[in-house]
Amino acid sequence: MKDQARAVALFKQACDGGNVNGCTNLGKMYLNGWGVAKDEARAFALYKQACDGGNTSSCIDVGGMCAKGTGVAKDEARAFGLYKQVCDGGNMYGCALVGTSYVNGTG
Repeated sequence: MKDQARAVALFKQACDGGNVNGCTNLGKMYLNGWGVAKDEARAFALYKQACDGGNTSSCIDVGGMCAKGTGVAKDEARAFGLYKQVCDGGNMYGCALVGTSYVNGTG
């Protein structure tokens, strides 16, 4: 049985307790409006919190939101910087996004 409201509560508890994966998952809930009202700015803040805590996949999410202007002002240079940061840290998807940025001339 799906219980998105319960999931939100548990992800919030995890995030508030310092678990960056909880923040990432809570951000996804807000981004999609699952179990909570859709709130892209809140999703961005949660992804950023997780990124700042060392979750590289959340850094990619922050970069994607910056690139598109979702929940935050559009900033392709910031997105590129985040992609490069995670690439330099060994995240190969980040490297692919850096390459895509070069191909498209963004960032």
